[in-house]
Amino acid sequence: MHNALLLGVGRRLIPIPAFIWQRQVKANTGESPTAFMTPDHHRVHDFVVTELPIEGQPLPPELIAARLNLPLDRTIAILDDLEKRLTFLFRDEAGAVVWADPVTAAKTPHRFTANTGDTLYAA
Repeated sequence: MHNALLLGVGRRLIPIPAFIWQRQVKANTGESPTAFMTPDHHRVHDFVVTELPIEGQPLPPELIAARLNLPLDRTIAILDDLEKRLTFLFRDEAGAVVWADPVTAAKTPHRFTANTGDTLYAA
């Protein structure tokens, strides 16, 4: 699941390895889709992808900042960057992260089973 694009085919989600989809994006845009990301961007994204299914509710920036020991303003700026790219996460009107590709705290018709056996909602 890590760094794979999930392609919906019927009721199944087929993982597309990163090297395939990143090569296609790079061919179309001239750069890697994650080229803008700093190590802190990766930490924030990895955290919300991991924690959303555990918490089962949107994650406020204050929680993310506290758990990652990042300043709140830096955390909000990172969330802004990730959301602006339209591929990594989405926040509600209060600024809490509702989904981070590929998982969501919102109930959706899309579900998948992680390699841990947990069944999660998919974004």
